[in-house]
Amino acid sequence: MSLLLVEDDDGDAKAVIRAFRRAKVANPVHRAVDGVEALEILRGGNGREPLPAPFIILADINMPRMDGIKFVHELRADPQLKSSIVFMLTTSKSEEDKVKAYNLNVAGYIVKETAGRDFLKLVDMLGAYWRIVELPNADAS
Repeated sequence: MSLLLVEDDDGDAKAVIRAFRRAKVANPVHRAVDGVEALEILRGGNGREPLPAPFIILADINMPRMDGIKFVHELRADPQLKSSIVFMLTTSKSEEDKVKAYNLNVAGYIVKETAGRDFLKLVDMLGAYWRIVELPNADAS
C-alpha cells in the first residue's frame, strides 16, 4: 500500500516523511504539492503512470491552485477514485472545515499542531490502520 502526501509546506512534508522513516515504515510515500498535482499522480498525467491502488491519502486543506476540500470533492466525483481513503492533515481547527471534510467522507481529520510529536502519532495510527483494515483489491472496484 502506498501513501500519497498532498502537502505544500516543504517542512511539514519532510517531517511526515522523516517520521515514517524513523518508524521504519517501508510503504512508499509519494508527494504532491497541491490537489492538481495529486490528481495527476492518481490518474496518471504529465507522462506519469497512475499510482496503483490501494493507497491512503493524507491531504492538507490550505494549498495553492486546488485546496484539500476541492481535491477530495474531485476524488469523490471520479468513478475510479471515489472510494479513496483520505485523512485530512491540516493546521485548520475550523469547525466549517471539519464539517466540509467529513461531508466528503474522509476517514479522519487530524490537526497538526506540534510537527514532530504529532507526526510520530500519525505514523503510529496509520501503521495500526494498515495492519487492521481490510481493503478490496484494486481490480475489485
